[in-house]
Amino acid sequence: MDITSRATTVFCVLVSFFLVSSAQTCINDTFTSNRVFDSCNDLPYLQAHLHWNYNQSTGEVEIAYRAHQISEGWIAWAINPTETGMIGSQALVAFRDANGSMTAYPTSITSYNPSMLPVNLSFQVSNISAEYSANVMTIFAVIGPLDNGTIANHVWQAGSSISDNIPQIHSTSTANLQSLGTLDFLSG
Repeated sequence: MDITSRATTVFCVLVSFFLVSSAQTCINDTFTSNRVFDSCNDLPYLQAHLHWNYNQSTGEVEIAYRAHQISEGWIAWAINPTETGMIGSQALVAFRDANGSMTAYPTSITSYNPSMLPVNLSFQVSNISAEYSANVMTIFAVIGPLDNGTIANHVWQAGSSISDNIPQIHSTSTANLQSLGTLDFLSG
C-alpha cells in the first residue's frame, strides 16, 4: 500500500470516529454530585437522553433520564415489561411542584388517561430523585433487576402542565407518539 493510500485510509478512519462521537451529544452531559454513567443514548424525540450504568452482578441499572423542559412541565421515562407502547408501562415521572421543589416518583400507565399518582412498580425502584437547571429536567434512579434481563421496551414523554401537583396529559404530536424503543442495557 503506498503512502497516499495509507494516509487516505487513516484520514477516513479518523473522520468516521469524529462523526460518530460528535453525533452522540449525550456523551457531553455532566451531572451533579460527580455522577458518571458508562453508557448513554440520544433518544430520537423530545430532546431527551438516557444515561445508565448496568451492574451485571445484581441486575440493577442506575439511570439518568434527561430532557429539555419548561419549568411548568413534566418529564417521564418508563419501561413497558410486556408491550412496546405507553399502555402497561411503568414510569418514573418528575416535575416542579407548587412550591418550586422537584418531585419524582414511580407511576403506572394503565390507560390513555392515567392517574399519574405514585404507585409501586413490578420492579424495584430506589434512590429516585430529580433536578431542574437551565430548562433541563433530569430523573435519577436505580431500577431492577428486570424480569426481561437486560432488554427493555422503553417509552419517554414530556408534558407542559401540572394541576394540583399531578402531571396532565401530554401532547399527541408526532414526536410524543413516536417516543418509544427497545434498549439493551448490556450492549447499549
